[in-house]
Amino acid sequence: MSREEEIISLVSKNKKIEVNELAQLLKVSQVTIRKDLDKLEARGILHRQHGFARISNQDDINYRLAYNYELKRKIARKAAEIVNDGETVMIESGSTCTLLAEELAYNKNDITIITNSCFIASYIRKAESVNVVLIGGEYQKDSQVNVGPLVKKLISEFHVNKLFVGIDGFDERRGFTGSNITRCDTANTMMTAADKTIVLTDSSKFSQVGVVSEFAFEDIAMVFTDKGIAAEKVTFLKNKEISVITI
Repeated sequence: MSREEEIISLVSKNKKIEVNELAQLLKVSQVTIRKDLDKLEARGILHRQHGFARISNQDDINYRLAYNYELKRKIARKAAEIVNDGETVMIESGSTCTLLAEELAYNKNDITIITNSCFIASYIRKAESVNVVLIGGEYQKDSQVNVGPLVKKLISEFHVNKLFVGIDGFDERRGFTGSNITRCDTANTMMTAADKTIVLTDSSKFSQVGVVSEFAFEDIAMVFTDKGIAAEKVTFLKNKEISVITI
């Protein structure tokens, strides 16, 4: 685990922690910690305030990105292996999807990413070898994502082999679930423009049940997650002809 990842893990666990304490725990100087925090704050992952590093709004995409950051990064790296140089992919909003976009932007060549996430577009804006197509629509502030009828109109102009999506929950009766009806509807629309829809999620989501049905099992080709997923749920997904890749 890198020092930045350790910082994210500690701040995520404590919600708010002193810079001095971080330096002591990681056995580095306060100057080094402040430089690390500056980088993380510039990326929108953490916030600094009066000698503290903190994560505040749990609905904000920045909080979700920091939560289980190391695990999500490993999932993103594994998912990036199925994307080839020169490929165009579609990525819906979400924390693990953001880390996938970063992995593609900085470690693949000539990738085009079509997304409805303003956060993703901003997050990878400094990468030189990626082309970003941002789909416009009604802007949701917390998730920093565009949704609604305009997205539906624009999606019909595209076709890709792979769409990567996040989820908020799982239900053996209703499929993969979400928490926002408009965002779920938008993700479903994006699915119509892709040959394969691929879920990226940490295993905790398989213990949650979202409010809104988002994807039926037959809609999903692959799931990338971690080994914390229960064996019976892996078996269930495979019986639904969904490939499950765990890290």
